[in-house]
Amino acid sequence: MNKGQSMFEVVIALFIIAMIIVGVVSLTTVSVSNSVFSKNKTLAGKYSQEAIEWLRSQTKADFTTFKTSASGTRCLKTLAFSLPPCQIPNTIFKRQVTFTTISNPTIIKAEVVTSWDDSKGTHQSVSVTEFTDIREK
Repeated sequence: MNKGQSMFEVVIALFIIAMIIVGVVSLTTVSVSNSVFSKNKTLAGKYSQEAIEWLRSQTKADFTTFKTSASGTRCLKTLAFSLPPCQIPNTIFKRQVTFTTISNPTIIKAEVVTSWDDSKGTHQSVSVTEFTDIREK
């Protein structure tokens, strides 16, 4: 009668343990990746909404001045119009706003895009709103 395990049984046991470890590591990696993406998507949405709120405050302060500066595509590194690159300081995000003007009465459409790059490509969060001077007739 043989006592102990044969080499074949030991190899099979090691293979099974290795497969379990690979599966756990793979699931952990996917989970961390999804968590980071979700965090970045939330932050990008926050940065886009923050820009929309800043633009709204600019229209309330002086719509005429806002109307003259609201044209084309502008960078919003900080909550002020700036020159490219559009990178928000100390982050992985880029933020820009594109203005479209519609007349009678004057309506200015603002589309804020906050984007970031990772190993899966470029992602973005978009917020769109329209501004008008309610005093115009």
